[in-house]
Formats: sequence, structure tokens, C-alpha cells
Amino acid sequence: MKLLFVDCCISQRGEGSRTKRLAKAYLDAFLKAHPGTEVETVTPEALLALRPFDAAMLDERDALATVKCWDAPVFALARQLRAADAVVVAAPYWDLSFPAALRTYIEYVSANGLTYHYEADGCHGDCRAERLVYLTTGGDVEREDSVGVAHWRQLAAMFGAKRFDYVFAGGLDLVPERTEALLDAQCTLAATLGAEA
Repeated sequence: MKLLFVDCCISQRGEGSRTKRLAKAYLDAFLKAHPGTEVETVTPEALLALRPFDAAMLDERDALATVKCWDAPVFALARQLRAADAVVVAAPYWDLSFPAALRTYIEYVSANGLTYHYEADGCHGDCRAERLVYLTTGGDVEREDSVGVAHWRQLAAMFGAKRFDYVFAGGLDLVPERTEALLDAQCTLAATLGAEA
């Protein structure tokens, strides 16, 4: 089994990142339940190094897609996503969403003809993963108009994942003396999800 971990745990806390702690709880439980799993990680540094597409880059990518040149470097992240058996995305809750670096990543993996395609009845996913999990932490609580979770729920469907799960560890900055208890509870939930077959 191949698990793709998209690590967008960008944090001023460094190794003390709360999102990273949530991700570790999930991954530790997943790897224990699925021994022999190969983990491929897209690091924060790799995400931050991605250049957003401009018009010329889009034209070049479209030309490559037209001739199905899927081995071109611009499709490397999309190929990686397509081949994964499970996908875990972890990112902090920023401005009702997630860091811009993750949005740029989404543009790279959203490759029509590779990770999804269109038919008369709409979009169909072409990725192998049956499940996509989104993990996020924030100082404020989750709100109905928080687009991060909604965005990843829709992307999971677009890529063909039949199951979408998420853990939102929110409210971590509202009452500082409760932060650890709140985070621990959500780490337990993440571990429970990770341990599922």
C-alpha cells in the first residue's frame, strides 16, 4: 500500500506545530494498522517552492496534456496523487481555509485527463485512493462557511475517492488552559480514523 502525505504543516511553532501533532496521531495509527505501507511525503518546503501557474505555464501544460505527455515534470505531483492508495492532507486553518501553498499544490494535481476526466454527465475521478483524509487545526472554531473542509470534500470526489474524512481541531486559542485537552481529544479522533481498515 502507498500512502501519500501532503504535509502543509506550515507553522511558526516549528516542530511544535499542532497540525503536525494531529497528523502524527493519524499516521502512527494508520501505519500500525497497515504494516508495510510505503509513505510518500510532499513536504512544506516542496509546497512552498511551487510556482503558481501563469498564462504561459498553463498553455504549456495544456499542450502537454493534449498529446497525453503525462511523464512531463509538470505532472509529477499529479502522477504521485493518482498512484496513491490513500491520501492524507494536513494543513492549518488560515483565514477560513488553508495556506496558499496548498492551493498552488491543488492546481498542480488537478490535471484533466490524469487525475480526473469529463464525460457527458460531469467529472469523474481517475485516482486510485479510495479514501482522502483532511486534518486541520485552528485557533478559532469551525464555521459553516469555513471553505477548507468543503474544498477538500469536493476535491476528494473530483479525484474519485469514495470516502472523505476530516478532523478539525478548532478553538485552540480561545481558552488557553483548555488547548491541550482539546488537541488531545482531536488527536484521539485522528488516531481512531487512522486505525480503521
